[in-house]
Amino acid sequence: MSAVLAPETSPVGRRGGVRALWAGNPGAVVQRGLIAARSSSWIVVLSGFFEPVFYLASLGIGLGALIGDVETSTGAAVPYAAYIAPALLAVSAMNGAVYDSTWNVFFKLNYGKLYEGMLSTSLGPLDVALGEILYALLRGLVYATGFMIIMQVLGLNLAWTALLALPAVLLIAFGFASVGMAVTSYMKTFQHMDWINFVLLPMFLFSATFYPITVYPEWVQVIVQALPLWHGVELIRGLTTGMLSVGMLWHVLYFVVMIGVGLVFTTKRLRALFLD
Repeated sequence: MSAVLAPETSPVGRRGGVRALWAGNPGAVVQRGLIAARSSSWIVVLSGFFEPVFYLASLGIGLGALIGDVETSTGAAVPYAAYIAPALLAVSAMNGAVYDSTWNVFFKLNYGKLYEGMLSTSLGPLDVALGEILYALLRGLVYATGFMIIMQVLGLNLAWTALLALPAVLLIAFGFASVGMAVTSYMKTFQHMDWINFVLLPMFLFSATFYPITVYPEWVQVIVQALPLWHGVELIRGLTTGMLSVGMLWHVLYFVVMIGVGLVFTTKRLRALFLD
């Protein structure tokens, strides 16, 4: 009798069909992350929030007094602080999402062996991927909400459409977290993780964060416009300044595709590592 029942209870049965990928319970992964966060160093968490605030205070307010108004991509002139604030908001969301979807995932994957344990339960690779990404979104949302409050106090939200910046920030964070986790699943050593900063720093500096993209030669502009942060900056800047255009839908589509690609690669990678 046991020989007959063995094929039905064996974990190998998970390898086919939707249930092999999805159990419908990513909330369990989020809950585990929140419980573990209680023992984390909050100084490290808060540092990711204060970094863009310091940039805003030093450059937006300090340097902005010398620069005056800056022209946006739509041709509108806005104060320099109001120009860089939405860009720093997008950077804040990126930093929060990337930190959780890269360094934390790397440790859990290669040292903590947590995903191996999770996937030995009823959870599927898509549950784990979505759960980790949703947890990363929480950090991005906390950073963005705090920064939005500071922008409001300083009068840098120039239109009521700034309210839509928070959903946009979640979209941006979702995109970065999805791709970040997918890339991290291929990394084996801490030295490989340095590549993440190698990519993030140029994006931060060159994605029209502190000055218009038109200062670059045309061939450089093409490269910058292919970067995800540039799309995030333009989307948030359009919402906080009230300068809306149909072209902003392309920015939204960019992150939708980014999310889809990241989820597919992460799910396949986790399944290949632990189930196949």
